[in-house]
Amino acid sequence: MSKPLLNQLQKILSARNILTNISECLAYGYDNSRRHAQPLAVVFPETEDQVQQIICVCNQYKTPLIARGRGTGTTGATVPISGGIIISFERMNKIINMDAENRCISVQPGVTNLEVQKCATEHGLFWAPDPTSAAFCSVGGNLAYNSAGPRAVKYGTCRENTLGLRAITGNGDIIKCGTYTTKGVVGYDLTRLIIGSEGNLALITEATLKLLPLPPAKHTLKATYKSINAAARAVSNIMSQAVTPCALEFMDKNALDMVRDYSTTPLPENAAAMLMIEVDGHADTIQIESKSVIAACKVDGYIEIQLAETKAEAAALWKTRKALSPSLRKIAPKKINEDVVVPVSNIPALINGLDELSKTHNIKIVNFGHAGNGNIHVNLLVNPDNETEMKAAARCLNEVFDLVLSLNGSLSGEHGVGIEKRDYISKELGINEISLMHQIKHVFDKNNILNPGKTLPDL
Repeated sequence: MSKPLLNQLQKILSARNILTNISECLAYGYDNSRRHAQPLAVVFPETEDQVQQIICVCNQYKTPLIARGRGTGTTGATVPISGGIIISFERMNKIINMDAENRCISVQPGVTNLEVQKCATEHGLFWAPDPTSAAFCSVGGNLAYNSAGPRAVKYGTCRENTLGLRAITGNGDIIKCGTYTTKGVVGYDLTRLIIGSEGNLALITEATLKLLPLPPAKHTLKATYKSINAAARAVSNIMSQAVTPCALEFMDKNALDMVRDYSTTPLPENAAAMLMIEVDGHADTIQIESKSVIAACKVDGYIEIQLAETKAEAAALWKTRKALSPSLRKIAPKKINEDVVVPVSNIPALINGLDELSKTHNIKIVNFGHAGNGNIHVNLLVNPDNETEMKAAARCLNEVFDLVLSLNGSLSGEHGVGIEKRDYISKELGINEISLMHQIKHVFDKNNILNPGKTLPDL
């Protein structure tokens, strides 16, 4: 890093808020994609004014600036592939205002999802997005990826649960977008544009999140099936009746086989698929609502349906689902994890197609995910030291994306694009759409300093 650039940063931040030592900066070049690139420096702003000044300095020296939350993303979106400076928001971690009366909370981007949930719970409220990494991931990261989780099937994603933002564009301009109310149609919806843009347009400095009342009752169900098609028919049935579950998770046979040793609840040997379902509501109606969902589960090919009678039983059921990711990491030294989405009615065609691709390319594929909105996590289990296998995986992945798009799907439901999917985006978006997005990027960030090389493919 040039000395003039460092001198400018030192005028903005104290010594404790700047890292330049190579070994100290090393960890900030990773995310959960396991990609890595070495940043020039890492800076830790504590105020909005400092963020603005950092952006202005990076513009002056045409230096890339890459925003980072807690590094839990899986697409390489925070990896500094163009060098430059990592701006970590972990010290902008204050809850600014908890407004229970209006059911909203204003926070800085470094606050964790769990901290938001704890604060909201004290007032009988919750924030809908619940990614798997909720205990550690930051709100800023959630918004950057439009992260969701199991509850999205009923309550929506970050876009549906964020009222407004304060942010600073790549040009250094402070903008306030959205509202403090649940209705508002003044101007373009910049809030929804910035959410999901992966730090490519503007850096969020404050978010006002919409909170919802905590349901007083919840039932947890496990349903097992003899075939994928039977489970998929059950998903369609469940989503067609009046009671929308707050979670509807899917695991295929390969996934079930991998977690049998971790599960404390029995899994039938002939089970080819399993659904994990949660129904929430009022204590006086939850029984009726659960019966409606259970009835929808009972399609030809179902094996059994188990209703947890206690919190301990419910926790045991969810342990089966939560054990999957650790077991995947243990068995496969590297897994290619994609989070594709298809219409719910096309889940059988997707899973059957993935099974054929697995056989064609001799790649083991494990599928699980959020069946209620068709968001399936497709895991290709490969050995990165096996060159032949990695080439086969690349061909397989390309055909996975073709399959998804042929089923009216999308290449990413919640993990984002980053580097991992960037070069596949032109499969889903046309030249006109990509060109327009590049123009929007230029309006927000004329010098292309914010997270360059991510999200959008070259024209």
